Amino acid sequence: MNFISTRGGNTVSGARAIVQGLSENGGLFVPETFPEVTAAELEEMLTMSYPERAAKVLLKYLDEYDGEELLKALEAAYAKFDGDPAPLVKIADGVYILELFHGPTCAFKDMALTVLPYLLRKGCDICGIKENVLILVATSGDTGKAALEGFKDAEGIKIMVFYPDDGVSKMQKLQMCTQDGGNVNVVAVKGNFDDCQSAVKEIFNSADYAKQLKEKNYILSSANSINFGRLAPQIAYYFSAYLDMVTSCQIEMGQEIDFCVPTGNFGNILAAYYAKRMGLPIRRLHCASNMNNILTDFLKSGEYDMHREFYKTTSPSMDILISSNLERLLFEISGRDAVLTSQRMQDLKEKGVYRITEGEKAAIAQIFDGGFANEDEVVETIYDLFCETGYTMDTHTGCAMKVAQDWFEKNKKDETKMVVVSTASPYKFPQDVLYAVTGNDVKDSFKGVKRLHAATAMAVPKCLAGLKDKAIRFNAVAKRGELFDEVLKFVD
Repeated sequence: MNFISTRGGNTVSGARAIVQGLSENGGLFVPETFPEVTAAELEEMLTMSYPERAAKVLLKYLDEYDGEELLKALEAAYAKFDGDPAPLVKIADGVYILELFHGPTCAFKDMALTVLPYLLRKGCDICGIKENVLILVATSGDTGKAALEGFKDAEGIKIMVFYPDDGVSKMQKLQMCTQDGGNVNVVAVKGNFDDCQSAVKEIFNSADYAKQLKEKNYILSSANSINFGRLAPQIAYYFSAYLDMVTSCQIEMGQEIDFCVPTGNFGNILAAYYAKRMGLPIRRLHCASNMNNILTDFLKSGEYDMHREFYKTTSPSMDILISSNLERLLFEISGRDAVLTSQRMQDLKEKGVYRITEGEKAAIAQIFDGGFANEDEVVETIYDLFCETGYTMDTHTGCAMKVAQDWFEKNKKDETKMVVVSTASPYKFPQDVLYAVTGNDVKDSFKGVKRLHAATAMAVPKCLAGLKDKAIRFNAVAKRGELFDEVLKFVD
């Protein structure tokens, strides 16, 4: 299958799209057409393992990759997980939680970033690329650690992560700054996630920077969800969740369900949209935000306006005002109009705002709706669910559960099953979850872990428990305009 850019330009192969990350004009790669998973194929997938299901989905897009080799790579990647990579938990009648935090770094980003090193390295081989690869990552918390862990000590690859100084949880920061591996680097950026993301995009879009790196025998790639290689493995867990609901007799094959997804950069929920376009019986997608509810406002008004207050919340991975993957949805609902999509992205960059038409807004509303939770509502939602069921959620999942509850409150007769996507272990945000569950407020993250374990009896992930004794390796802090200088130091 070939890929095209949301902003026009040349058609490329799937391998080239993954290696390149972004198109030359700054656009995001999308499939030339959406492949179909037929009803017969869904039936066939019922008895498959998770890696087999994922391989089936990925090969629909990446047909130049060898199927047997891809399956082996997926099996190796998901063998690093603690049991089922994506278990489904029934919370109440009609409400389920899809747990995506059982990987090496306890966040849903592991579902893709344990696979991306293979997709990237093999993509280089397919494209005949001999240069070393430099991966630049902007992170709001979870992507950074998952990418560092996935690519550490990978041959011919270096990875550099930028995170907002004072914009991630203490546990997320420790995970990144103690990372082992001889090919990794981590830099804090003075600003928020949008500053990190914009700086990385500027580096990608600079011919001068590319030339300087080429002289040092490096090409750029990305591990953010702007890279289709990051997005594609995420499509698979929506298929798997649906199939698990069929095999557990919660629904019949062909029956539609809803997903409620906590999202900041719009990648996770976009993967669900792609699954729907491929034929998965999804009725609606509920976009859950925190107090940085720019997506909620956009879905209601059709106007994307960055001129608003930025909040630092207890769900930092959603503290985002520039949702990059929304560009892919805009491209689709505009009738794949690359010129119009490019203009809207230019308007966002220059004016901080763009608008879609009423027709486009109506088209989105047929599939998507949005809601958000403020900080108090997140606390109450986590507390109530724990008291009622004994189940403990992290803060991001708390946002999504509140939005799901609001939907059922407004639509009391709706009997469509709802799957709430859980994106991180509660132990990644121990102090905030502890406060929500018990009312106790502690300053130290590891005391929070200890007391949260005592209160909930949840097993503490080994990768988080061991952080306390790891030495800090990275403590550099830079301004946005200094990031390419940091890149050059790293490759040298």
